[in-house]
Amino acid sequence: MQNTVTPTHCPYCALQCGMHLTPAPDGTVEVGERADFPVNRGALCGKGRTAPAVLSSRVRLTSPLVRSGDGALVPASWEEALDRVAEGLGRTRAEHGADAVGVFGGGGLTNEKAYALGKFARVVLGTSQIDYNGRFCMSSAAAAGIRAFGLDRGLPFPLEDVSRTGCVILVGANPAETMPPALRCFTGLRENGGTLVVVDPRRTRTAEQADLHLAPRPGTDLALALGLLHLVVAEGRTDEAYIRERTTGWEEARAAAMAHWPEYVERVTGVPVPRLREAVRLFCEPEAAMVLTARGPEQQSKGTDTVGAWINLCLATGRAGRPLSGYGCLTGQGNGQGGREHGQKADQLPGYRKLTDPLARARVAEVWGVDPDSLPGPGRSAYELLDALGTDIRSLLVMGSNPVVSAPRAAHVEERLRALDFLAVCDVVLSETAALADVVLPVTQWAEETGTTTNLEGRVLLRRRAITPPEGVRGDLEVLHGLAARLGGERGAEKGFPTDPEEVFEELRRASAGGPADYSGITYRRLAEGDGVFWPCPAPADPAPTTAGTSGNAPPTTAGTSGNGAPGPGVHPGTPRLFLDRFATEDGRARFAPVTHRAIAEEPDEEYPVLLTTGRVLAQYQSGAQTRRVDELNAAAPGPFVELHPRLAQRLGAAEGDPVAVVSRRGRAVAPARITTAIRADTVFMPFHWAGEGRANTLTNPALDPTSGMPEFKACAVRVEAVRP
Repeated sequence: MQNTVTPTHCPYCALQCGMHLTPAPDGTVEVGERADFPVNRGALCGKGRTAPAVLSSRVRLTSPLVRSGDGALVPASWEEALDRVAEGLGRTRAEHGADAVGVFGGGGLTNEKAYALGKFARVVLGTSQIDYNGRFCMSSAAAAGIRAFGLDRGLPFPLEDVSRTGCVILVGANPAETMPPALRCFTGLRENGGTLVVVDPRRTRTAEQADLHLAPRPGTDLALALGLLHLVVAEGRTDEAYIRERTTGWEEARAAAMAHWPEYVERVTGVPVPRLREAVRLFCEPEAAMVLTARGPEQQSKGTDTVGAWINLCLATGRAGRPLSGYGCLTGQGNGQGGREHGQKADQLPGYRKLTDPLARARVAEVWGVDPDSLPGPGRSAYELLDALGTDIRSLLVMGSNPVVSAPRAAHVEERLRALDFLAVCDVVLSETAALADVVLPVTQWAEETGTTTNLEGRVLLRRRAITPPEGVRGDLEVLHGLAARLGGERGAEKGFPTDPEEVFEELRRASAGGPADYSGITYRRLAEGDGVFWPCPAPADPAPTTAGTSGNAPPTTAGTSGNGAPGPGVHPGTPRLFLDRFATEDGRARFAPVTHRAIAEEPDEEYPVLLTTGRVLAQYQSGAQTRRVDELNAAAPGPFVELHPRLAQRLGAAEGDPVAVVSRRGRAVAPARITTAIRADTVFMPFHWAGEGRANTLTNPALDPTSGMPEFKACAVRVEAVRP
């Protein structure tokens, strides 16, 4: 394999940037540019460039670990480790019932792993208690998209369209730090004469590049969107013909918006009325415009309604289902899109089918060779599942997630994990969650395995194996195969859990056929020959989905747009742009959401007078389980901090770098002060990548959105205290 160049994709964010990997003679792996891949055109951030560092045996796990009699984790054989996991899960199932066993997945798992994990939970374990950390990523945007359009795909158009539109309102997103290669699209937007409006309570690196920066109080994005829609109506900027021909529910949504007059919105959000009017002008004057959201408006206890209000703004101005226009979500995790499409989410079956739909259950059960009535119903959402550990749920299998750091009210979640009868974790490294486990299974990672992911555009991609994994490491598919063999009994369930990813994908294709996320026309060969394929992509013998709302049968217009070059006759080209003909609802019309502003779940008071918001930094990723093991990234971002305004720092008597404590009703975190005018005086910011005393999610509020199950990470009441020697 020496000197073999393998085209593949980055293991981190949802851009899934293209890269080349070349094994070096010293055993390391070199990353090279892949300039022909249309998403990043060769550009890579520091995380992508240094990703091979985690392949080193110096930082990763290379042997199964089991809990010894004295409480220590000690090396064990794979047979012993798998036997212990099967015994732990099986004992719980026998003594307490199938739903006493939980499964917690991750948005970084490949499509094949996510599919197999969902099937394993429902067919082998028979449990309804499966969800994944992607619930914490963009579930509110997904719920709002389904409600409005009948279909959820992060971006309903290729990322390259962003640079060609007239205006983008970017809400609660900081791509300059979270997905730097995407910043070229926003730079291109402005170079092409378009404008960028950034909505963020902080003046981030992205906000510094905006034509207009709106800095609302955290948790008030819903009021802001409704205030902008009020002005659109008042100024006569609605597209009445579009509303009449392509939407329903406008009268109710308009009435709700008109209750949010500009002066009221200014009081709620802190954004001056002239800036509201300027945002409306910039958005409405061009022929085409977009609204893109990320975790800011979504990670709220009213996130679904908040995103719905921004979608309303697009619909009222005729900016959805038209070229170079629309609403989109910047997905966070590497396979956050595909991870929720194929069955590891509590309420879904493969192909983005609803678990409660009898026809969907019958279709998937047929592929799986089981009775539809044997499939359990929907289970708990992610935080609800974690909250039930040690009580209703007695054993847990975790694959590709680190909730000790990433979950809200993290100290409580850690307590619940410790209360389990049995915990097994599959991971690349000994994460904070794995360190609590009874059994830890070391699994392969991106460069050591083949599999597909689906990026933020809905582009299905092929990650290729570039190197051989170390001895002692197995793939997640091998883990599920081994557990199915031990737990499947006379059914021989392991036969339904192959270890070859292409074989799993072939079954996934059949299971997704005819569903909203139809992959049946996508093959490994097609993916290997091009730049990916956009779903939905029905198989040649299948009709296009009747509710897809696509122009998917049209040939690609430019190289890189269809993602697979020029498919042969009769082969579906994939669907780069959704909703150009109709939306994916029964009547083909988009639905307005009649939403009104409401307060966050926990408003500041005398005891907790400041708002906390959380987010990411450039050099770290998610819970930091991998990036915190890379020297170069740690040098750039060595630890947590508390960003606060100079006025607040002065009241505390805190100087730059002094330790300060942030205290909420759930706990206390301590980190150095970072004093800046880039944040509102009533708000503090903490990144959430670290464990220990600086763990931001010790503080965050698990108040859930009633529709999406998303916790309110982005706004909770805290007080800030100086830490004296």
